[in-house]
Amino acid sequence: MKILAFAASNSSKSINKQLATYAASLVEGAEVEILDINDYEMPIFSQDREEELGQPELAQKFFAKLGEADGIIISFAEHNGSYTAAYKNLFDWTSRIDMKVFQNKPMVLLATSPGPGGAKSVLAAAAGSAPYFAADVKASLSIPSFFDNFDMEKGELKNDELKQALKEAVFKLHQASA
Repeated sequence: MKILAFAASNSSKSINKQLATYAASLVEGAEVEILDINDYEMPIFSQDREEELGQPELAQKFFAKLGEADGIIISFAEHNGSYTAAYKNLFDWTSRIDMKVFQNKPMVLLATSPGPGGAKSVLAAAAGSAPYFAADVKASLSIPSFFDNFDMEKGELKNDELKQALKEAVFKLHQASA
């Protein structure tokens, strides 16, 4: 099973990247690839730029990466209650290649933040729109108060209840492609 995991954030210190990496490590026997969306940075999407540039090679490569995976884990950072500009731009370009961005892949959607809200707003938006973009969402989970619930040295959740919930979420991903 090939798992593609990434944070919907372009921060070099992304707590969502740490969460996505940890979640992917819980999928037994999986070959895991962790993407950095900084590797897919493109001009801000607009119809004018699309007419000028067509479908940029980086958007095509990102779409291909999604298609090669057996399962996808995304952890969403929340900026002002919504997607990060970096992720939204990548998503917008990719959706112009094919509205079925996620290509019917089984997915686990995650989100975390330093505060008690756990980026629930962006997670709700992502989970709500996912079916329109051919995502087969098996589970979604918000991790509140990241620094209170995640052991930075060990790189894992230290809250047993949240750890169990995450294990159950990724198990659903594993079941889906078994």
